[in-house]
Amino acid sequence: MWDRFNYVTEPPPAGAEAKAAVLAPLFEDAQGRIRLLLTKRPMTMPTHAGHLAFPGGRPSPADDGPVATALRETHEEVGIKPEDVEVLGFLPPVDTVSFSLMVVPVVGRLQPEPLITPDPWEVDRIYTPLVSHLADPTAWRHEIWQGRTVWFFDIEGDVLWGATAWMTRRLLGMEIG
Repeated sequence: MWDRFNYVTEPPPAGAEAKAAVLAPLFEDAQGRIRLLLTKRPMTMPTHAGHLAFPGGRPSPADDGPVATALRETHEEVGIKPEDVEVLGFLPPVDTVSFSLMVVPVVGRLQPEPLITPDPWEVDRIYTPLVSHLADPTAWRHEIWQGRTVWFFDIEGDVLWGATAWMTRRLLGMEIG
């Protein structure tokens, strides 16, 4: 089942500019089903308020690249320890509409099933949808916005869309454009 994911093992080129990073955290639940961890950002956040997202954010001067950024931010936002994450690989960097930095998605496997402790200043809610549900193409819908395909997936009354939906579909090897 773990071989179904679409990622590369080499990080993107470092480049001159710093890159924000997110962690696409995957884990097996007690029944052996693979889940993906998403957060709902509080409405008080300065960017992407109320959106469903992967944990992550801007690099700190102490971060040694996107993996360090993604692991640090994940620990800060949801309490998952960096040593509990097996980095599997990377998705292509994403340019989001309202974020001034490119975002590097880091794909990680959480072992064991995570004890999630959300920081209420950064996380309003946690979702852990089954990958099998996310991989169902009939559960998604799309719209064309300014010539671009934007994907949507309903999760318990909230909607996964935008860059995180793009990253999720890319991870699952689904059509993105």
